[in-house]
Amino acid sequence: MTTTTSLASASPSTRLVAALAALVFGLGLFLATGFAWPSAIHNATHDTRHALGLPCH
Repeated sequence: MTTTTSLASASPSTRLVAALAALVFGLGLFLATGFAWPSAIHNATHDTRHALGLPCH
């Protein structure tokens, strides 16, 4: 039998670790695509970068 635990029933410290991990992953993804040079990534994120004030040219 497999037991699963939802995040809603997890302890506050477990939720904090999950939230911090998601934040670090999201910021890493954002920065990796926000300052990338390949044209495919650049074109895919171009409007978002300008909307957030990131330079790209």
